[in-house]
This record gives sequence, C-alpha cells and structure tokens, in this order.
Amino acid sequence: MIPGIIHAEIYREYGVMIKIIRKKSIYQIWNWEIFLNWRSVNLLTAEFIKSPNMIRFTGFLISGNIRRAILLVIILLIPAHLSASDGGVPSIGPVRVEFIIFGLILLCVALFHHQTFRVALIGLAVLLAYKFIFDPGFNLGEHLFGTTSFSEQILNKDMRQGEWGIILNLLGLLLGFAVLSKIFEESHVPRVLPRYLPDDWKGPFLLLIFVFILSSFLDNIAAALIGGTIALVVFKNKVHIGYIAALVAASNAGGSGSVVGDTTTTMMWIDGVSALNVLHGYVAAVAALFFFAWFASHQQDKYQAIQKSADTDVKIDWVKIFNVLLILAGAIISNIVYDMPALGVWIGIVLGAFLRPVPWKEVPGAIKGTIFLLCLVTCASMMPVEELPDASWVTALALGFLSAVFDNIPLTKLCLDQGHYDWGMLAYTVGFGGSMVWFGSSAGVAITNKFPEGRNVVLWVKKGWHIAVAYVIGFFLLYFLLGWEPADTKEHKIINCPVPGCPMAGQTEVSAATVIP
Repeated sequence: MIPGIIHAEIYREYGVMIKIIRKKSIYQIWNWEIFLNWRSVNLLTAEFIKSPNMIRFTGFLISGNIRRAILLVIILLIPAHLSASDGGVPSIGPVRVEFIIFGLILLCVALFHHQTFRVALIGLAVLLAYKFIFDPGFNLGEHLFGTTSFSEQILNKDMRQGEWGIILNLLGLLLGFAVLSKIFEESHVPRVLPRYLPDDWKGPFLLLIFVFILSSFLDNIAAALIGGTIALVVFKNKVHIGYIAALVAASNAGGSGSVVGDTTTTMMWIDGVSALNVLHGYVAAVAALFFFAWFASHQQDKYQAIQKSADTDVKIDWVKIFNVLLILAGAIISNIVYDMPALGVWIGIVLGAFLRPVPWKEVPGAIKGTIFLLCLVTCASMMPVEELPDASWVTALALGFLSAVFDNIPLTKLCLDQGHYDWGMLAYTVGFGGSMVWFGSSAGVAITNKFPEGRNVVLWVKKGWHIAVAYVIGFFLLYFLLGWEPADTKEHKIINCPVPGCPMAGQTEVSAATVIP
C-alpha cells in the first residue's frame, strides 16, 4: 500500500490494469511497466472506449482539477526534454513537441465533442505551460502584442503586430454576428422566404447559392449565420448535418475569390496582391459549390423538406432589416479603413439600438463557442511553422487539407511572407479547405452555436463527405484550366525578386515563365 493514498480506482480490461491514485498534489499512475506496454495500451484503447467505464474515465480526465491535469501532462512530457541534447527546444525525432500537443488537442476535440470547450481550455493551458518551461525563446507578451508600442498599433493599422488583432477581431465578429443573425430572424424575412423557394430539393439548393453570393461581399461568419437562421425556419428546426456542413462550405467558398469576402483574401489584398489575381479562385469555388450543393440539398430534402407554405399574415420589419444592413456596412467599411471589421459591427449594433431593442441574450449563448475557437487559434499561432515547402500547386493543395484543422490566418501570413503563390488558388484552398471539419473555420464554429449536433467530427465528415470530394474536384479543375499562375506582392516579385534569399531573386523574364506550366 502506498502511503498517503486518499482515493484509488481500478479499471480492468482484458487483463490490463491501470491504477489511478489520487494524492494531495499529484496524480500518479501505478505499474508503469504495464502502462508503457504498447500492446496492452492498444488493447485497452480499443475495448475501453466501448465499455461503460469510459464515461467515468472521461469524467475523470475532464472534470477533475485542471491544475493537476496540467501537472500530469507536463510530467509525462519531461522525457521529451532529454531529446533536446543541444539545449534547444525539445522534439521527438524530427517533430517538435508543440505539434504533438496540438495534435492531441485536436484528437480530443474529435473524440469528446460534448466537452470541446473544456478540452480547448485545458489544451491551451498545457501548451502555454510547456512553452514557458521548455521554450527559452518564448515570450507571451511579444507573441500577443509584438514589440511596437500598443498605442502606435492602435493608431496605425500598418504597425499592428502580434496576435491580439486577430483574436480581438474574431471575438467581436463571432459575438456580433450572433446578435445580427437574431435581428435578421426577428425581421421575419426567413418566414416569408418559403413563398419564393421551391418546395423540393431545389429549395435548399438555391439557399446554398444565396449564402455563396452573400459571402462574396460579407464576412463568411455572417453569411453562414444568416443561412443557418433561414434554414432553421424553412426546415422547421430539422436540418441535416450534411446540409449544415454545406452551409459552412458555401460561405467559405463564396469569399474565396473576393478580397472583401474573407479575412485571408483581405490579407492578400493588403499585402499588395491585385484583386484580379484572386478572382480566378471562383473557378474552383463555383465547381465545388455545384457538386456539394447537389448532394447536400438532396440530403436535406429527404430528411426534412422545405415547408410548403409561408405564413400569410407575417409582415417584414423593415427597420430591423435596416439594422442588419447597417451592421454589415459597418463591417465592410471598418475592414477596408481600419482592418478591424468587428469594430464596425459593434458600432452598427449600438447605432441600431436607438431604433429597435438589441437581442443581447444571444451573446451568452455564443460565448462558449467563441472562447473555443480563440483557444484553438491561439494554440495554432504558437506552432513553430517558421517556413513552408517551396510555393507550388502541390503545396497549395496540401495547405487546404491542413487548414481543416489549422487556422488559415497564420497559414496565409506565412505564404505571403514566402511569396510566389498563385493567390487565387491559395485563397480557394485555405478558405474552402476549412469546411471539411466543423472547427476548421470560424464560420463552422459560429454555426455550431446554432446547431450543437454539428460538433460531432465523425458525423460531420461522414455526412458531409461531398465537401472533401468537391474540394479536390474544384482544385484540379482550376489547375487544369488555368495552371499555376504565381503573382506579385508588395515585396516579392515574380521577375527578379528583390527580397534577399528568395529563390526567385535574380530570375529573368524568360526563366520566370518556366514556373508556369
């Protein structure tokens, strides 16, 4: 018997025994030789997940003292420090430990979709603790706020550094657009729409096209939430998960060819990419839209057809429609002028409050989903992705799949620093690619606040299979029709690039043309 034991529970599965011992300051795992036996662990994992004990075990992992859970993870990662023999940041083989932690966070989000909020919070705390202990070059203040004076960053958007701008923007947009979607719902427009939408599969098909067009000039979060609000009404609160995923995909695809339709394309525009060099992303996006919309609309029509008739006595509240337009106009203007669309959203909400009451009760319901996304974005921003493979269509294709689990904003920033991408192709891949998993884009996280059932990763991927297929179809259609067409930014030039160390530095016009098939 080990002294000081307060409580112990024994779990047995196929002869494998793990004894979890709770003491005053630490969790210990008994019988390390059995625990480190990978064959035993595999047996335990395969069968234990299916057992009734899984519920209690999950509760132990998630609802226990967070501080002790963090301490346990750090203790388990201490051996990784031994692999950094040169005194640098630890890695296991060629893989930095930060990537392993981030991968485990995403895996837990997929497995424990009813506890995603707690998983994200604990994961961020573990990653921060690891960076503080094992990464001597990590400075949280500089990471969040940069080295330039904060007052100068506020006054001049071009001097903005660190992650605070992205985090604050996402916070304001997710909460603000939750309010906007409720105002739009209370305007009664969704209740009138069934008069004009076909009552078969073509109804949900046209709704997806509407979301796509809306997202071409609005933020994808707003387009997804407006589409979701309409779907809840016209489908009588019964929306298929495959169709929920399609709403997110339509909002992400709609902004992929417009410099005002998505944060990533706006970043490209600010960095000197011509709007015309992003526009051809619509070649892939439109092809993808028609593919996944056809399958998703049939899924929805079989699951719950659009209601046959609209309420004849419903009247549209045009003042609330004006408030919706005011908020959207504020987002667009603030994005262009100050690179902070969330500021314009909240200015519009406050001004609209003088005309109609604001549904503030929507804010508390959106807080959990917002904090979840901010935790993942912060974790992604701390990944050591200092460089990417050379710019090519293969890299662009891979980045689309990566953006399904990795925030596309830092990915886009890295690509802009690297230069020499086909920006229309990249806008499509990093924008639309995030639709393949619900937490792969801010629109997906926002819409699952309305549809919590969408947080099941397995169901999202299974029922929304047509999105991944559409992504591949759209990509290769764009590549075969237009090829790989890299373009200039403010710093990087395709011909004789002036950036020191750039692979295109010193290239002539003739040799530069060889990079385009």
